[in-house]
Amino acid sequence: MTIEGKKVGFAMTGSFCTFQKAFEEMERLVNAGADVTPIFSNSVQDIRCRFGTTEEFMKKAAEITGKQPILRLETAEPIGPKSLLDILVIAPCTGNTLSKLSLAITDSPVLMAAKAHLRNEKPLVICISTNDALSMSFKNTGLLLNCKHVYFVPFRQDNYVKKPNSMVANMSLILPTLEAALDEKQLQPIVLAPL
Repeated sequence: MTIEGKKVGFAMTGSFCTFQKAFEEMERLVNAGADVTPIFSNSVQDIRCRFGTTEEFMKKAAEITGKQPILRLETAEPIGPKSLLDILVIAPCTGNTLSKLSLAITDSPVLMAAKAHLRNEKPLVICISTNDALSMSFKNTGLLLNCKHVYFVPFRQDNYVKKPNSMVANMSLILPTLEAALDEKQLQPIVLAPL
């Protein structure tokens, strides 16, 4: 199914080193005709990092989508009862968010958006970026792979020599993963060859 005309939530969590690629893919979705709503986790709102400031991230998201990001739990909650989205992607999805999602913890706007969205039995796409994907977060990935309506952007080890437990999704596959998920299919293969 094509992404054109679909209401897409684009939730971002604190893997700041991947933000440039994430924003490129957000723009790609808009250019493909999607109606994109940005959503920021608490970390994206609070942490200052070498990759940019919250203000810069908010400005960039608003410029791309024409919408201010959802920043609060109570603003994310209506995504469920009002059925505001056709599909939601968490890109990037940190190990922290992945773990909380697998345990149904809803303490950030991104997690509330995911919980609210899943109540409508619509697809949730996870685009992981975590240094502990093959260690502490591994079981959480496994749990979510078995959840109905949850799909993964294909991922790989990004530096198996220096960071053997780290995995990152291939963000250029966000669009085809979303289109497959809208057809209730997982884009394959899920695990890609290392870089």
